Amino acid sequence: MTKKIISALLCGVMALSCLTACDSETARKISEMAKNTDVSGLESVEQSIVKAITGAGEVPTKDRSGNDIKVPAEVKSIVSLAPSTTRVLIDLGLALKIVAVDTNSMTYKDYLPSGVKTFDMMNPDNEAIAALKPDIVFTSGMSSVGGTSPFKPLVDSGICVADIPSSASIAAIGDDIKFIGNCVGKGVEAVALAASMDASFKVISKACESVPAEKQKTVLFMMNIPTSDSPTIYSFGKGTYMDEMLTMIHAKNACGSQEGWVAVSIEDAVAMNPDVILTNVDYVPDPVKDIKALKGWENVKAVKNNEVYKVDANLSSQPNNHIVDASLEWLKDIYPDIFTELSKSLEKTLKETIEKIKKIAETAESKAAA
Repeated sequence: MTKKIISALLCGVMALSCLTACDSETARKISEMAKNTDVSGLESVEQSIVKAITGAGEVPTKDRSGNDIKVPAEVKSIVSLAPSTTRVLIDLGLALKIVAVDTNSMTYKDYLPSGVKTFDMMNPDNEAIAALKPDIVFTSGMSSVGGTSPFKPLVDSGICVADIPSSASIAAIGDDIKFIGNCVGKGVEAVALAASMDASFKVISKACESVPAEKQKTVLFMMNIPTSDSPTIYSFGKGTYMDEMLTMIHAKNACGSQEGWVAVSIEDAVAMNPDVILTNVDYVPDPVKDIKALKGWENVKAVKNNEVYKVDANLSSQPNNHIVDASLEWLKDIYPDIFTELSKSLEKTLKETIEKIKKIAETAESKAAA
């Protein structure tokens, strides 16, 4: 068991460096950590590893929405109707078992089998999905409007439909990953992914502790570009995993006084006078240029100081283990000096981290066996 757990953990620690290579340059090597980084914080990962030994593989009887589900003893074919889930399944080595995805998941088409079927997550063709005879269908809370699931016909036909609403915290995202793993026979590997996400965030946060409160930059995250016809800016406030990500790298959220996913007026956004603007807009060729050209924004610090940056939409908006990659990408833009330091000693620190995780795994198994 120890060998399997260590192997899975090493895979988890290195997965983000290997699998995100084609997602963004900054995410190319997630384990690029600062020289002399204190890895003692990884001890807290022990609890996750104990769960891997004692709990991984326990087949869920309820989905993440609390609905009763009956997961087949063996999952050979999967339908994934949320890109965040599709990416986790790919990371767990299950791409070849995926027979259909939502249209947004086709951003990962290079990983998926050729000829994979696609469906609209908001208006699913239940008859066509059922015809594929999937063992399990993963859905997103986004598919349910007004609390009514469009997948009831599938459930009534006996197909296992597991719903995973978009989680509001990093901890809940880790639970989502482990839930997916336990559904598809990859419980240990999923815990490894969640544990490596947790460990990576601890290292990133540690590296950012050098930023004093008075020098923390205020960041406005823009999910759209306002127009005269639609003069509202969409962003996020407290109680979201993206706000946690900003806090993790010691930056201030310009919308942090508000709760959840928020809409702010152009006037209010300008009054926030952010030091940095990040945008994940991908529906125009050059969103940075468009934001800088907004009328009345010329005196906003981020615009005036040329600190407006485009970030990867998939990394930042999909709640899975790749939010670590997004945090590194944000860090590179917000605090480039810290990012440079964090990227210096990959080989030395990764070796230390792996050795630390090995020892934790061995200790955890001994405790679990006692």
